[in-house]
Amino acid sequence: MAAINVSPLSISSSSIPRHSFYTPQNTPIFSFYSRFGPSLSFPSISLRPHTSIKPRCLIIASAIKNLSEVEPVPFPVTPEEFTSKLPSDAGVYAVFDRNDELQFIGISRNIGGSLFTHKKSVPELCCSVKVSVVNEPDKAALTQAWKSWMEEHIQTTGKVPPGNESGNTTWVRQPPKKKADLRLTPGQHVQLTVPLEELIDKLVKENKVVAFIKGSRSAPMCGFSQRVIAILESQGVDYESVDVLDEEYNSGLRETLKQYSNWPTFPQVFVNGELVGGCDILTSMYEKGELAGLFKK
Repeated sequence: MAAINVSPLSISSSSIPRHSFYTPQNTPIFSFYSRFGPSLSFPSISLRPHTSIKPRCLIIASAIKNLSEVEPVPFPVTPEEFTSKLPSDAGVYAVFDRNDELQFIGISRNIGGSLFTHKKSVPELCCSVKVSVVNEPDKAALTQAWKSWMEEHIQTTGKVPPGNESGNTTWVRQPPKKKADLRLTPGQHVQLTVPLEELIDKLVKENKVVAFIKGSRSAPMCGFSQRVIAILESQGVDYESVDVLDEEYNSGLRETLKQYSNWPTFPQVFVNGELVGGCDILTSMYEKGELAGLFKK
């Protein structure tokens, strides 16, 4: 699901045109269909090629059906109903609570799938929904459709839907924050009172899993390090990472670590104070299903 949080000041009343001034030969063609039956319709957009030099966003804004013109439908209950009654197409949707108060406007590449997720996470806020499908959409088309509905709601009520307010995480899943990489020294210009090799020894023995990689865990600087991080993440293991390329806080680490482990390349993964190996060994163990047992020891 893709969703956008905004503040009331982020959309101006003039940013989304309400009417198209294209000549008849350039006028967008509208097509509407419904999976619910004759009384319920979800608008879709079909754009005929044209030679106008006007921006594409003007066409999208004029073609999308107004929020007030779309009929709400009750939220399905079972997974089968979500599949049969809600479109799996891309588009914009608006969720209403039991008091018919608009709670959230979102966009998605799979409307039915996103609404199913919302129903599972916040069932008390999901009573009815309005949906508008955008045919053959790109990111700009979906964003313009979302802006059109958001602007209309703000002009009508003077406020942003609660779920779209800045900082609200009720409707949008936040990616888990990654742990920070460890630093072995206070800085390059600070004189160490303990040899770097002793710091390495203490680090790998006090932490169950330590990965010495090129780059950070959030931005590995080589394919082998990226592979090792992906494997560790897939195992759900709690691990520490150290950037061997960080010369500011890990100065001299690469050469010292090679001597400590007697292993010439990176990344290097330690478990329970012992060197397991690099990317090739970790990958082989992963493919054989041996890592889970190793991390449980």
